Amino acid sequence: MVLKRRRARAGARARRTAEHTVTWADGRLPVSEGGVLLRKAFPEHWSFLLGEIALYSFVVLLLTGVWLTLFFHPSMTDVVYDGSYQPLVGVTMSEAYRSTVDISFDVRGGLLIRQVHHWAALVFLSAIGVHLLRVFFTGAFRRPREVNWMIGVTLFLLALAEGFAGYSLPDDLLSGTGLRIAQGIMLSIPVVGTYVSMFVFGGQYPGHDLVPRLYSLHILLIPGLLLALVTVHLILVFYLKHTQWAGRGRTRHNVVGKPLFPQFAAGSTGLFFMVFGVLTVIAALAQINPIWVYGPYRPDTVSAGSQPDWYVGFLEGALRLMPPFETSLAGHTLMWNVLVPAVLLPGALFTVLYAYPFFERWVTGDRQEHHLCDRPRDVPVRTGLGVAAICFYAVLTAAGGNDILARTFDLSLNLLTWVFRVCLVVLPPLALMVTKRVCLALQEHERERLEHGEETGELRQTLTGGYVEDSTPLEAEERHVLRSRREPLPLAPAAAAGEESPRVGRLRATLSEWYHGDRVDVGESADPAAAPGDAAPDDVPAAGPER
Repeated sequence: MVLKRRRARAGARARRTAEHTVTWADGRLPVSEGGVLLRKAFPEHWSFLLGEIALYSFVVLLLTGVWLTLFFHPSMTDVVYDGSYQPLVGVTMSEAYRSTVDISFDVRGGLLIRQVHHWAALVFLSAIGVHLLRVFFTGAFRRPREVNWMIGVTLFLLALAEGFAGYSLPDDLLSGTGLRIAQGIMLSIPVVGTYVSMFVFGGQYPGHDLVPRLYSLHILLIPGLLLALVTVHLILVFYLKHTQWAGRGRTRHNVVGKPLFPQFAAGSTGLFFMVFGVLTVIAALAQINPIWVYGPYRPDTVSAGSQPDWYVGFLEGALRLMPPFETSLAGHTLMWNVLVPAVLLPGALFTVLYAYPFFERWVTGDRQEHHLCDRPRDVPVRTGLGVAAICFYAVLTAAGGNDILARTFDLSLNLLTWVFRVCLVVLPPLALMVTKRVCLALQEHERERLEHGEETGELRQTLTGGYVEDSTPLEAEERHVLRSRREPLPLAPAAAAGEESPRVGRLRATLSEWYHGDRVDVGESADPAAAPGDAAPDDVPAAGPER
């Protein structure tokens, strides 16, 4: 009896202590808000893992990068190699190249860490790219997430710069060839090109300051910017709510999924270790960037069959496809075959990426908040534009290896170059038209399924002697998803004009008609098997533009 009273008093003291501790901490720290935050819901769908893969690849990059900085010497001072790799003994090289070779052959586990770092960089950029495509095709860039879309595009741009800087640090023959191309791109900029090159390289090419400068960018400035933007990106994801796919019980006012703690945290932690493990296995089995095979960089030597990493392959292809045009103007020579593909094209690409959310909002007049993802088939023009852009990028990337393809398949290099030029002009608009038709066909098929149900493949004979095929109603979840699709109507010319000039208003109305003119409407009463009370929820956006 006495023992029970002692236990009760001890329990009461522990509760009072806990209450006082929480009260004290809550007055100084966001404890209560943190408890609510731990219950934040995250929807379950495989496409939402793409952003997490990008994040965890970045974490692997940071971990392996910190380790590599302990052994890398960012200096272009010439030394004579006397290490353990016999084919290079007695060869003059920079300290940067020498330290990279030492990491690969003389530091325990160095080659594995180097390759994990390189593979993680490729996966990081790939995951960001595919994640941006997911956001684009599902319309997750619309209000209120325009700023987060712009942050994502900036992250992709910074990741490109970070990858190129890290790729160039070893000062081997392959990376040196890429730097030589980069210097030619700088020189193609009118008027200021020579000054830009002198500033970057610290004098005449190749100079002695480039590797130390790239090293500072690679380990300090760009990673700091990436960390800051990733943090802001995640804060906005928490603040604006996570997008989710349409479904029963899912509206623009809620999020249905796993709570942050413990379910989502446990699964996400497991995904991190899976990403780290897969990258380690790939690095152990698949060789990448064997700089000892290429040798140290020499300005008078170019390695045959030089190919950059995939993320800058489109620039290589654009340079190879551009015809040789130049113009002399006021004593300056404009090299269009370098300026257009390597400066103007990337600038136009990222300008379009930054501006697209605002362009679509202007064309459609849709200023509502959107928290439910679009299915790509439900917005045929946007999906077609995305597929056209992918085709454009794929043609340029393939053209970056036209010499390898010509030699491998015994083809004429000139003929292959012209084939790529024609494909670059023809394939994107063709892909747009085909994708749009396919999306509309899928919508028509879904309307038929709503009206007639799912075909069972069984026939029955009617009283009149004919045969009809049996069908079963769609499941309630699928019926809800199909019936929740509502597209905006094209803007009327009068509504499109608004306060704009007549010409701009007509242009806007024309684009709006092109964007939403072709449509397959799904009526509210199209489903005869709909259960009572199964109408599309009012919380689903009506998707009509604000007039």
